[in-house]
Amino acid sequence: MRRPERIPAPLLCLVAMFLVQTGIALSKPLFGPLGVSGTTFLRLGFAAAILLAVTRPRLRDKRPRDLAAAALLGVASAGMTYLFAGAIDRLPMGTAATIEFLGPLAVALVFARRASHLLWALLAAAGVVLLTLLGEGDGGGSLDPVGLLYAFGAAACYAVYILFTDKVGATFQGFQGLAVSMTVGALALAPFGFGEARDGLTAPGASPLVLLASVAGVAVLLPVLPYALEMTALRRMPQRVFSVLVSLEPAVSALVGLVVLGQLLGAAQLAGIGCVVAASVGATLTGRR
Repeated sequence: MRRPERIPAPLLCLVAMFLVQTGIALSKPLFGPLGVSGTTFLRLGFAAAILLAVTRPRLRDKRPRDLAAAALLGVASAGMTYLFAGAIDRLPMGTAATIEFLGPLAVALVFARRASHLLWALLAAAGVVLLTLLGEGDGGGSLDPVGLLYAFGAAACYAVYILFTDKVGATFQGFQGLAVSMTVGALALAPFGFGEARDGLTAPGASPLVLLASVAGVAVLLPVLPYALEMTALRRMPQRVFSVLVSLEPAVSALVGLVVLGQLLGAAQLAGIGCVVAASVGATLTGRR
């Protein structure tokens, strides 16, 4: 078995993407009984409990700015997780993931150092525009405007998540920073999701143990394992390279949406995703030179 440090960082990112998209697809059936905010709150709560038990973070030697960075990462993670869940509740997964890519795209633009990097980022932006303007919803009509707002909000949180994952990963040992941030994220969502989760678990005919077991299983797929893999990858690659590499996520999301949820995409959606994937490949290859 290969040691984790010998596994290529891009491969860690790819595995994390499949785990994220599979986790969100498996979460969608839980939105009915528990609601979007209730499901997200319980997922983050289980994730925080798992990470706290495994890492047992020590905070006495941490500077206030290190703790603040972990807290901001937690808020960004909570926002990204909740808003993306709200987006895929109203939009096809591939569409939502492509719009969410605006976050990594913004980071790639900020850290671009060569003209070619900027061109690849602009190609990805063209794909997002193509998909947003010409894409269709599940029923063949126009895309849900509230779903689009959720997706754009998730993009903003994604940009912050990338920036602070790198900082927290550099200042905390192992995954202690991730445990702290996940705890903060769960607490940040508590005012929005606790009541909805409680109502879902106590509703007539509900099966609380089955629902909680399902949420706990999904929490391992999203966010525990993928966030840990992404933090590991960000310790070993520049933020710009990570940002363009994860632009493969729309294609992964579209594939998972097709396999798990049976979501078919139209020509415009596939063309938009193709632009994003092409930009990702080009930017990753030129980033190694």
